[in-house]
Amino acid sequence: MSDAEARVRDFLATMERRDLVGAKAFLAPGFTMTFPGNRKFTQLEELVAFGASRYRSVGKKYDRFDNVTDGDTTIVYCYGTLFGEWLDGGAFEGIRFIDRFTVREGLFVDQLVWNDLGEVALSSD
Repeated sequence: MSDAEARVRDFLATMERRDLVGAKAFLAPGFTMTFPGNRKFTQLEELVAFGASRYRSVGKKYDRFDNVTDGDTTIVYCYGTLFGEWLDGGAFEGIRFIDRFTVREGLFVDQLVWNDLGEVALSSD
């Protein structure tokens, strides 16, 4: 496991615990997150508030991590499925996701996220 992958795993576990103070230590100045629908966030609090409008809880089951290094930058992809609880109390699981992190000098420059959460939410209405 690369150092960058270990940092991504640690960050994701920190976020799942909702330790935003701890998670911010992983972020480079100017960090951005882009989620499905081209939703862009620059603060972890923005992301948590957005998620709270969609579900009560969410977690990740990891299937695989891939790393690509070019000079001082490592791109880490993690693949897996989401599980959790909708706002109405119903459970969900098996929703595909991919996260892509750009890691430079041990800090995250950006995170790009692809998942089917919105599609599944629409189909359950």
